Amino acid sequence: MTQENRVAVLQMVSGHDLDQNLADTRELLQQASDKGARIAVLPENFAVLSTRQMMERGLLERDASGPIRSFLAEQARRLGIWIVGGSLPIAARPDGTELDSRVRAACVVFNDQGEEVARYDKIHLFDAQVEDAQGSYRESDTFEPGEAVVVVDTPVGKLGLAICYDLRFPELFRQLRGKGAEWVTLPSAFTYQTGLAHWHPLVRARAIENQFWMVAAGQGGEHDSKRRTYGHSMVVDPWGAVVTELSEGMTLTTADLDPSKLSLTRDRMPVWSHRRL
Repeated sequence: MTQENRVAVLQMVSGHDLDQNLADTRELLQQASDKGARIAVLPENFAVLSTRQMMERGLLERDASGPIRSFLAEQARRLGIWIVGGSLPIAARPDGTELDSRVRAACVVFNDQGEEVARYDKIHLFDAQVEDAQGSYRESDTFEPGEAVVVVDTPVGKLGLAICYDLRFPELFRQLRGKGAEWVTLPSAFTYQTGLAHWHPLVRARAIENQFWMVAAGQGGEHDSKRRTYGHSMVVDPWGAVVTELSEGMTLTTADLDPSKLSLTRDRMPVWSHRRL
């Protein structure tokens, strides 16, 4: 039976086969439902990992009838759970303006009736040199950045949305807290090297600074000969404690986001009201 404040964090090792990625997603969502989750959180690029496929797939996802968006809506209705849809490419802005050379990396949220209730487009794009087999990442060649900060009401409280590289920009999380966020999801595909160095301190810092729950769902494993992601999907409480954590591989974990823990943390140390700058 679904628990009132239970969320599931789904970790994947997505490949270049869309059908297989969606089959894996369906399996994990079923497991999340079986474990009583009210909301399931998917990782970044859960359905489309290959940069070469982003534009092609994004053109098909310009509206809610797109195959991936329709799939997520169907799963939400079938299972009766909310789904935070990781990220998928959409070749249109939220206002419907179509893109013809790049896509947006969008996190679309579905309620338990299969309705799209929110969309966040990744603001910060990962253009960096990394000491791995791929070496260079240039998301801005493929993606157009978003601009809107998004918080949505859910059965587990006010949810703030962020994606992967956003984690390195604390001002975004400040704005999410300012808009009332009580928990924040972070679908990710952190490289192994950057994750090993920075994943834990950054996720915990964002929770501590803003006194909200962080629910970080990552890709975790070997995708091909050039790409390995860090995994370690986890839930961190408003005090900064890791409540549950995975390692690598396709799997999931759950946590109950106790609202009393959030209010107690904020009441005992009201850092928000102590700000001076």
